[in-house]
Amino acid sequence: MTAASRLAARGLSVCVLEKSRGPGGRSATRREDGLAFDHGAQYFTARSDAFRRRVSVWEQAGLVAEWQPRLRVLGPRPNDLDDPPQRRLVAVPGMNGLIRRLADGLDCRYSCRLTSARFERQWQLETEVGKSLTARALLLTAPPAQSAELLGEGHALYPTLSTVPMQPCWAVMLGWDETLPVEFDAAFVNQGALTWLARNNSKPGRSGGESWVLHASDSWSEANLEEEPGRVIDSLYEALISIDAGFGKTPRIRTAHRWRYAMARRAMQKGCLVDGESRVVVAGDWCSGSRIEGAWTSGVAADRMLASLLL
Repeated sequence: MTAASRLAARGLSVCVLEKSRGPGGRSATRREDGLAFDHGAQYFTARSDAFRRRVSVWEQAGLVAEWQPRLRVLGPRPNDLDDPPQRRLVAVPGMNGLIRRLADGLDCRYSCRLTSARFERQWQLETEVGKSLTARALLLTAPPAQSAELLGEGHALYPTLSTVPMQPCWAVMLGWDETLPVEFDAAFVNQGALTWLARNNSKPGRSGGESWVLHASDSWSEANLEEEPGRVIDSLYEALISIDAGFGKTPRIRTAHRWRYAMARRAMQKGCLVDGESRVVVAGDWCSGSRIEGAWTSGVAADRMLASLLL
């Protein structure tokens, strides 16, 4: 959305194809029976001067707010834990709220899965429902394995894309009608099946009752990648209770989501990938060190690269 909004501002005709029902990707918010869960990206930080300036604009517009949770670290302290901590920021009223605003005014076509992309002097695109589109240039922000599949083995970017390892993550969402006697709002868990816990309703702009998001570790998620969601919920809820007995009351809402491509195992620092001959750019957080800031940085790089190819 960063690249699309910038390209549109340059006067280019931009069409966004998104297989999901709305914008957000892993900056996702799910609503279940009156409760909201940010079940993908939990928060973000701003490390570079450029991104801090952009975040300042979003904050002034009321799109972003600082989250100051009561935070615990359970198990060995990770080497990359902020010390002192960066400002933890969230989009308002959910993690997909900022993406929705970026999408305003753009030609976005949701529930539109791209199944074929061929370059013959221009791009010939086919969707799952049989609709055809053409474009002078193509920007792919799907996970690298899916982008590689669309471009095909003969494309110049295929060897790079097909060797970018991505880690999965099982997310579990739990909801209660009453406040739980748990004396923290978020925790890094560095042992066992879980890696992260967050009281979602402690974030700014959230409403509703007690809502928690659990993230499983990459190793546990990979080992249980094809497990039934119900069994995943049971296993991770059992791990949760072992951390704090305050979670012992049976939750009213229990649901799970599998992120097959959650984060790059070894992120690149390239900004984006480009093949000028076929006028295609591939971008994503995995191109710029992961994190939401990496996604924004990659989008800015993709905008500049596509502008150089088209203008």
